[in-house]
Amino acid sequence: MSLLVTGSIGIDTVKTPYGVSEECLGGSSVYFSMAASFFTPVRFVGVIGPDCPFDLAEVFAGRDVDLTGLEVRRQSKTFRWKGSYHDNMNDRRTDYIELNVLAEAPPTVPAEYKDSEFVFLANTAPALQIQLLQQVQDPFFVAADTMDCWIKDELDDLKQLLNKIDCLIINDGEARMLADVHNLIKAAEKILDMGPTVVIIKKGESGSMVCKAGGERFILPAYPASEVKDPTGAGDSFAGGFMGYLAQAGKTDFDSLKTAVAFGTVAASFTIADFSLAGLTSISKTDIDSRFETLREVTHF
Repeated sequence: MSLLVTGSIGIDTVKTPYGVSEECLGGSSVYFSMAASFFTPVRFVGVIGPDCPFDLAEVFAGRDVDLTGLEVRRQSKTFRWKGSYHDNMNDRRTDYIELNVLAEAPPTVPAEYKDSEFVFLANTAPALQIQLLQQVQDPFFVAADTMDCWIKDELDDLKQLLNKIDCLIINDGEARMLADVHNLIKAAEKILDMGPTVVIIKKGESGSMVCKAGGERFILPAYPASEVKDPTGAGDSFAGGFMGYLAQAGKTDFDSLKTAVAFGTVAASFTIADFSLAGLTSISKTDIDSRFETLREVTHF
């Protein structure tokens, strides 16, 4: 089934204890698409300025990523972000940010994308996410990401969005902030009451938790990775593996959700092994399937 993603395309500078990656390709829709393309064709919607130094057609060469929805705004500039990680790799600091095109009107969803059945609204202002979703006709399953600044400053818009989507993917700190409760089970239940039928709470190196309306729950640890160089894009790669598998399977029952979370976990484990997209571009679907089986084995008892 068709899968559409809309989100950021960025020029990133990332510093970790393992080095610095200057002016590298980043952005939520880029990481998502690279991960999702291992499973299913991806319809890509995003905006850049003429200053973007990356040829996305070349970046996605050999992968089934349709760039018809890529818009170049001649009078604008591409989103830029600079961040650094501390020794434990869990704490990230934003050192510099230029929203540029992300502060403007959202891109137009091409006519041939409007029938997309699976939709992922990557992290951006919830008002923009709503405007983008309104351009898609009757999708089967919609997931979205958000972050602390939107919870703090755009809560009313975010609550409107939650009533229009099926699944929210969020990290543990953001879940506690949104629900205003520390216990993650209670936080998930409060978020489910806000509208979505599925909530996925990411807990970094502690894995993830899936809660579905009706009481079904699933907890999965992170993949036991021996090398973590750059966590940037891990959450978007998780979402790409998750949504990519669901679109490939064409169903969203709880067993499918659990399998999708496992594939998302595996995709993220490759992303963190290197800077920018190198961890994903250096592997094949066989590598993902092999690591999926390893994850299955180490979590079986």
